[in-house]
Amino acid sequence: MERYFNPTAERMSRRDIAEIQLKRLRQTVSRVYNNVAYYRREMDRLGVKPEDIRSLDDIARLPFTTKQTLRDHYPFGMLAVPLSEVVEMHATSGTTGAPTLGLYTENDLEVWADVSARSLVMSGLSREDVFQITPSFGMFTGGFGFYHGARKVGALIVPSGAGFSRRQIQFMQDFGTTMVCAVVSYMLRLTETALEMGIDPAKDTRVRKGVFGSETWTEEMKRRISEVWDMDVYDIYGFTELCGPGVANDCRIHDGLHVWEDHFIVEVIDPQTGEQLEPEEEGELVFTSLTKEAAPLIRYRSRDLSRIYDSTSCDCGRTHVRIAPIKMRIDDMIKVRGVAIWPSMVETTLLKHPELGMEYQIHVSRVKGLDQLKIVVEARDKVGGDEKARLAQILRRELHEILMVEPEVEVVDPMTLPRQEVGKAKRIIDNRA
Repeated sequence: MERYFNPTAERMSRRDIAEIQLKRLRQTVSRVYNNVAYYRREMDRLGVKPEDIRSLDDIARLPFTTKQTLRDHYPFGMLAVPLSEVVEMHATSGTTGAPTLGLYTENDLEVWADVSARSLVMSGLSREDVFQITPSFGMFTGGFGFYHGARKVGALIVPSGAGFSRRQIQFMQDFGTTMVCAVVSYMLRLTETALEMGIDPAKDTRVRKGVFGSETWTEEMKRRISEVWDMDVYDIYGFTELCGPGVANDCRIHDGLHVWEDHFIVEVIDPQTGEQLEPEEEGELVFTSLTKEAAPLIRYRSRDLSRIYDSTSCDCGRTHVRIAPIKMRIDDMIKVRGVAIWPSMVETTLLKHPELGMEYQIHVSRVKGLDQLKIVVEARDKVGGDEKARLAQILRRELHEILMVEPEVEVVDPMTLPRQEVGKAKRIIDNRA
């Protein structure tokens, strides 16, 4: 039997979804026009007033918001309420510039908890579960997003936070953890740690459900994690600026992620022209928040590439539109000799080979003015030099066909590459001056 956290909201008719979206869109546009100088200035520049938003199609008349917009108005320039009404904040790492903030009123936290709870129940969480939360509890939204949702569901929470991988595995055994959430790359580290401790995740733990996000990952990576843990693997989507984890999630059908449309409008645009694309056309995801009070976002460009499914029906019974799993982030793209390369292209090729482990790095350098590409990947087991050379030759040929640039490939021993105990994995090492 299908489980829902909020069956009325999750199964509302498409007509009801459209009506509530238009009502909330008009309210949000009026709120930001009257309270946020940036939106008022941009809407005036485009010649659009709040009263001009008469249909959902009119969203295309509104200005985009970008990460740079938020940085330019850091820290509180995008607030639509007095600072005294803000009760919590989170932030991105700010590694490539000023951090961008997630700001929340009491009601914003309630909405975040609701969409997170919907997503977690869709991933299989129930009151009977022991739920281990491994993302950090800090400025990063991950730990708190899962915590807010799990509290709503009523599961037993193990708030282990980030790092200390051997202790994480011990907790799983001691407390009988049945479900875990993690940053994708950290689940790889937990897998390795369990095996290093002589623990078979599938036989020696009770973890059979997992929900992962914060990084793009391929179907091959999902399959490997699922097999090692005998785990049903779910994909959760969200980001700090919108609310954190809980914007979208896949269901037991594992065919796309349902976006909670009563709280968010999702569009797909051509990343070059900004023009809206049709369902099933791949482009950049753009989100408008419909219920955010502290810092509503209008047409926020996520930099994530995906597509909206043409179908709005799903065998799970939920009626909210689905997006395809995130294919890649535009910001992750690197150009080598003028050719665009994404980590997901490399990962998909590498993980087709069972002889290889799940850790790899992409190194880019410049020698005598010419870009050089090198892929370093770990073998699954320790092997001799001849076998490494054989694998490297096969990979060099396959990657050349996929990437259109011939890379150098080095196969190294297991546990050679650095591991991330906290935060996201660093896949690209760009040493070009």
